[in-house]
This record gives sequence, structure tokens and C-alpha cells, in this order.
Amino acid sequence: MNIDLNSLAEGAVAEKLDAEFQNVLKNMVDPNTDPTKARSITLTLTFKGNKNRELWECAVKAVSKLAPSKDVDSTFIVGRGENGAVIGRELSSGVPGQMYIDREGDVATDVGEKVTAEEEQPTSVAPTERAVVDFRKQKTN
Repeated sequence: MNIDLNSLAEGAVAEKLDAEFQNVLKNMVDPNTDPTKARSITLTLTFKGNKNRELWECAVKAVSKLAPSKDVDSTFIVGRGENGAVIGRELSSGVPGQMYIDREGDVATDVGEKVTAEEEQPTSVAPTERAVVDFRKQKTN
């Protein structure tokens, strides 16, 4: 006796197998999973007969085993606020206190807040004098 999975249970077995295969394919192309991990599909046919062994019920189960998603890491800056409460923010720049250029091309602080204007530096420049500078007379540390 040959069993045709396409016609078994009016095609429901083939549909279950196809649905699990689609899940495996989606998991294969997911960039958040490890491509070297194995995926599998298990098709289980469970038979249960009556007392006379004349009629048998067949339950079909299709289960896929997928690769788990990779862990995602993040770094947080933690400290205390002005009132002593603990506060924390995700570190976006990679280095505390360092500004960076975000995905939109804007300058942002280390926690991802966009910088709207540069800090103004005083532009008062001392007038240029035409004198000889004696470096020996300058203060040193």
C-alpha cells in the first residue's frame, strides 16, 4: 500500500507540511538567526484503532524546529539625577560624552538626542600686536 501525502486527509497533511516549510524558509533568511544552526520539520502520523482493529483514526501533526533569534546587546549610561533618583539612558554613540552622526545624518548627543545648534564660542579676538614674543618669559606649568 502506498500513501500519497498530497491526498491524505483531503490534502490537509500536505498543507500542514507546506506551512511548516514556509516557517523554516522564513527562519532561514532571517538575519537575526544563526545560518549554521540546523532547522527541521517533523511529520508525525499517530494511529489509534478501535477494539475490533477494523477502523483506525490517523492524527497528523507537523512541527518545525527553528533556529532561535540571536541576542541583541545594548549599553546603558546609569547615574543619579539632581534629586538623587537613579536614571538611565541607552548609550547610542558608543562612548560616554561623545557626539556622533545618527542614521539621518544629524549630529546627536551620546544618548541620541539631536543637537540643534552648536555651542557658541566667544568670537572676541585680541588685536594682533606687532611685537616679538619672548617664549622664555611665558609661564609654564
